[in-house]
Amino acid sequence: MIPRDTIQTIIETARVEEVISDFVTLRKRGVNMIGLCPFHNEKTPSFTVSPAKGIYKCFGCGKAGNSVNFVMEHEHYTYPEALKFLAKKYNIEIEEEEQTPEQIQELNEKESLFAVSAFAQKYFTDQLFNSEEGKSIGLSYFKNRDLREHTIEQFQLGYSPDSWDAFTKHALKNGYKTEYMVKSGLTIDKNGNKFDRFSARVIFPIHNLSGRVIGFGGRILKSEEKKAKYVNSPESDIYSKSQVLYGIYFAKNAIIKKDNCYLVEGYTDVISLFQAGFENVVASSGTSLTTDQIRLIKRYTPNITILYDGDEAGLKASFRGIDMILEQGMNVKIVMFPKGEDPDSYVRSHRSIEVEEFLTAGSKDFIQFKTDILLKETKNDPVKRAGLIKEIVQTIALIPDQIIRSVYVKECSVKMDMAEQILMNELNKLIRKKFRHNFKEIPDEIFDNFSEPQLEKKVEIDVFDTSYQEKDVIRLLLNYGQDEILFEQNDENSKPIQIPVKVSKFIINDLEVDNIKFKNENYQKIYEEYVKLVEEENVYDSKYFTYNINKGISKNSINLLTSPYELDDWENKKNIIVVTEKQKLKIAILGALLSLKGKIIEQLITENQQKLKQAELEERYEEIPEMLKRQQDLKTISKDINKQLGRVITR
Repeated sequence: MIPRDTIQTIIETARVEEVISDFVTLRKRGVNMIGLCPFHNEKTPSFTVSPAKGIYKCFGCGKAGNSVNFVMEHEHYTYPEALKFLAKKYNIEIEEEEQTPEQIQELNEKESLFAVSAFAQKYFTDQLFNSEEGKSIGLSYFKNRDLREHTIEQFQLGYSPDSWDAFTKHALKNGYKTEYMVKSGLTIDKNGNKFDRFSARVIFPIHNLSGRVIGFGGRILKSEEKKAKYVNSPESDIYSKSQVLYGIYFAKNAIIKKDNCYLVEGYTDVISLFQAGFENVVASSGTSLTTDQIRLIKRYTPNITILYDGDEAGLKASFRGIDMILEQGMNVKIVMFPKGEDPDSYVRSHRSIEVEEFLTAGSKDFIQFKTDILLKETKNDPVKRAGLIKEIVQTIALIPDQIIRSVYVKECSVKMDMAEQILMNELNKLIRKKFRHNFKEIPDEIFDNFSEPQLEKKVEIDVFDTSYQEKDVIRLLLNYGQDEILFEQNDENSKPIQIPVKVSKFIINDLEVDNIKFKNENYQKIYEEYVKLVEEENVYDSKYFTYNINKGISKNSINLLTSPYELDDWENKKNIIVVTEKQKLKIAILGALLSLKGKIIEQLITENQQKLKQAELEERYEEIPEMLKRQQDLKTISKDINKQLGRVITR
């Protein structure tokens, strides 16, 4: 565990512009620096680095963070790995703290599983290349599939001997405990008898994102009816099938570069495509596609191309998994290989340029592809046709983006020879049903008689939404909290004098007087942190928030401290004087606080009006005078606030 003092030293030493300059070409623009975003393809720079604030933000794709976040995102490191990377760059020595016995035991458990898995991989690979059995059976199998030796070594492929317990005995002899061999699934313990899980199989090691072996897949080469063709490692503390993709360690950089991920079914499909130059390829590791696996791909690209063999029946069975991809807001395309072919066999029988041409020409949008497949089955059957329409619209309804949904509705109406409005009506019904399920607390009448865009607007926008006003107050607090504003006051001789007041203390005092809390949890947490710092009179800067251990505080602080716009030096270049926000800071702060209070008062007026109506309906007349008095007081306050803001209200 890295001590907190060391972490602080790393954070204070690592200059964000220096760290990012190792990966991105930056040029100066005003007080900031800009460059092409490394996280998405762009021609016009929208990636902004602020050396003064120690943060970066891309106003194209939305990625934002500090120097540690950048290393984590760009190199796909964990938090400790990123800290160690920066420590090495700046020659900062790390002496890790002693951990609690519980932490040590948990770490030791996992490290023991990693260790025995790494040992097993080396053993299996050694057997493949250096034993007579391994060379004659395993290596021959891989070479017959046209895999080059370099590829076999890169993917660390191996062979497990045709013996009950060859690996188990070898591991025990080398000091590995039976407990971890069993937990990793390498050894099976049955009534005290211990034997190898993967005996007489070629071995495909499964790696995590950092390249460590976490599990194995084994393929039997003999045709034995009683034995499964493929066997995979069971779940363990280091291996969760639903969260792992075979080949992701080797593919991740290519996926980012190509902005697309090829998804296949088998281990050899991945390896053959990779060897042919299509390195952005993964497989779902012997399981049905899961949400975690989809999100893992989404970390690198929003685009998935699924490669299927020529079996349409198998494709139909996978429609649910593809629907899950659409639900995550990703773009799905399908490539169907000719009948009798799969990605592995096709790659081995064609040149790379032919494969590339086939993948490009054969790539079809999933919804259009699904429509074509199902249309073949309907023929002239109107009942089946109606079922098809419902199924296609249900798939379109899963897509989060409203514009993309509309495009698909238009295209499907042409393909299915169905009026666009009919499809849109059906889509709106499904959207209403989905929102009704997700927002049970909202009254039914809100959902009645709304089209899709109106419905989404109704659900997404709270009638008492104060998020904009809260955001503005917290933005000012973060950007100018350490600055001072002047207030006029008479001295003991009744002469006006200017009293400087720190912005942070003024905002906090003003909110505390009126007992105002932020609805947005992240803004409230930032505010509470600021209050604590002010009360303790600590010296701090924006890095306290942008490098905060709380991810919500860090992310929101970075977003509030950055802006896509920056004023040019108009005064020197064009002799035009521009008044900045900082120059009119007092007006900006007073306006932000009044706007927030005005919004809260509007909410109280509406709530009190509703209570009045309810009291009248229930004939609770004795409560009405007090409610009327409160309504009048609230309206008076509202008028006063709006008058100060220069607004005119008529109610």
